[in-house]
Amino acid sequence: MSNVEKASDFGCGVKRDIMSEKPKITLVNFKKDAYIIVEGPQIAKCFFIIREGKVRITKVAEVVKEEGGDMLVPGDFFGVIATMSEHSHIEIAQAITDVVLICIHKNQFEGLVQYNTPIVMKIILYFSRRMRYLDRTLTHRAAKQSAEEEEEDGSVLFNLGEFYDTQRSYTAAYYAYHQYITYYPEGSHVQKATERMDVCGHYSKPITFQFDKTELTRTYNKDTLIFAEGEPGDELFILQHGSVKITKVANNHEVLLAVLKPGDIFGEMALLESKARSANAVAYEDCTVLTVNWENFQNMAKTQPHIITRLTQLLAERLWVIYKQLANTLITDPVARLCDALHTDLEKNRVSMQPNSSYTFSFGPKELVAMVGISREESSPVLQKFMKENTSLKVVDNKFHTTNTLDIVKQNTVYKNIQRRKANS
Repeated sequence: MSNVEKASDFGCGVKRDIMSEKPKITLVNFKKDAYIIVEGPQIAKCFFIIREGKVRITKVAEVVKEEGGDMLVPGDFFGVIATMSEHSHIEIAQAITDVVLICIHKNQFEGLVQYNTPIVMKIILYFSRRMRYLDRTLTHRAAKQSAEEEEEDGSVLFNLGEFYDTQRSYTAAYYAYHQYITYYPEGSHVQKATERMDVCGHYSKPITFQFDKTELTRTYNKDTLIFAEGEPGDELFILQHGSVKITKVANNHEVLLAVLKPGDIFGEMALLESKARSANAVAYEDCTVLTVNWENFQNMAKTQPHIITRLTQLLAERLWVIYKQLANTLITDPVARLCDALHTDLEKNRVSMQPNSSYTFSFGPKELVAMVGISREESSPVLQKFMKENTSLKVVDNKFHTTNTLDIVKQNTVYKNIQRRKANS
């Protein structure tokens, strides 16, 4: 354990400042087999870029297969998710050889954006690819089907239209059908989509499909699709007012990935990777967004590094949360999954978890069961048992409210201990 303790305060490293005219960066040496970071409750303070040597990344519980393997080499980085999200580490990093690392503290990141834009873009693109992979994995796990690549013939958009159609969400269905016909005019479902769009049009609210590119601010009414999974995208969005849901639909099941609040950024993956949208963005309430295209995004690195820093922080936050959500899918008891999801939300929002600390969540029972992939048919008895076992929890105005946040933490610990005992029996 001495290696871990030394690594945490750099007692086993030799520090020296470089780039004196730029933000001061520290080089740190670690001996072979030393632990550099460990998974646990401590809050991350810095991340590392490998200058020399090799580092292996592992996790206490492997919740998802890691793309690219677990061995990192010079030019690779680790610890960024926890550092930029200001949460605990979700991985273990151990030196496989003697290593020299560049240590970057969170408050130095904005300077890094200005003086070493390529490494920042590498981090952001990695985050974007990782989010796409984890989003897909989470969706298919929750929908209980294998994670396979989606078809690229527009079927995702058409199927989305059919899903919303059956849910009588006619405005969303009309949008999906319209975009399918627009982007895939030779698609095999065009005739049916046209017929269904005509029917949905009688019930749909007015939708704007073409926006003036010079107008950077847009407004969307509640329940309107801002964009749909499967359609092309060349803009990201910064939420100014209101709230937005990020969802995916698989196996006729809608999975809630996130509820965004003002200041949050979304839609960046399509912009950064020039790929189709990987999820749906739905106005949870009337909202206003600021749009950013690729040219504006590149200029931001030079003129507004704080926005690039904010994007990195938000991506790190989402990645940290989605790792927690993937761990949640491994919990066999659906009641325990609900409690674990509430605990994660408390951690995410840095809510005080002290005795008699009250808190109102931003979602209610319908959204919670969607978060953990419980079907409508299963949800009623599971929710009843959950509420019975968590007496400090109530539903007020369709949102969960707890009079004692610590109760949720304690109850979640009980559920985890039960799960652990069952796994070991």
